[in-house]
Amino acid sequence: DVNLVISSAVEQTAPVEMNHSAEGVIERLRTIGPGVLQTWGRQDFSAPMASGSARVGPMVIIPCSMGTVGRLVAGTSETLLLRAAEVCLKEHRKLIVVPRETPLSTGGLENLAKLSRWGVVVMPAAPGFYNKPTSPGDLVDFMVQRVCDHLGVEVGLSRRWGSGA
Repeated sequence: DVNLVISSAVEQTAPVEMNHSAEGVIERLRTIGPGVLQTWGRQDFSAPMASGSARVGPMVIIPCSMGTVGRLVAGTSETLLLRAAEVCLKEHRKLIVVPRETPLSTGGLENLAKLSRWGVVVMPAAPGFYNKPTSPGDLVDFMVQRVCDHLGVEVGLSRRWGSGA
């Protein structure tokens, strides 16, 4: 099961980068896997992941902008996404951030290093090429598989190192 919060940035970039509206992306996600996809509004602090007393799993912010990284470090919690990440930090739950900006500023690197020292898994969107990707989808699948590895979710989206053909 997945709880999903879509940022305002995704609403703006999804049509350009994915050829779908944010709603279209949500509908595509609903068709993947057997679990339930629950969506939450950006300001819906009644969501379970907004409270440390709720029994929720790990959190992934993908993609994670440097603005979001800075707000995580500052602990602003002004949106559900930021509050849920703050809950992961305070409750020592797994939090994975996948920054994809390049190049990175010194401030962004320092903020990522701080998150890493706090136990956050920082996993830049830097796919491997040993699996001979032939499409942008192959590059995305590689990163999704790596994230799932860290979540303990078994998927077979990409060839692993040393697995042969």
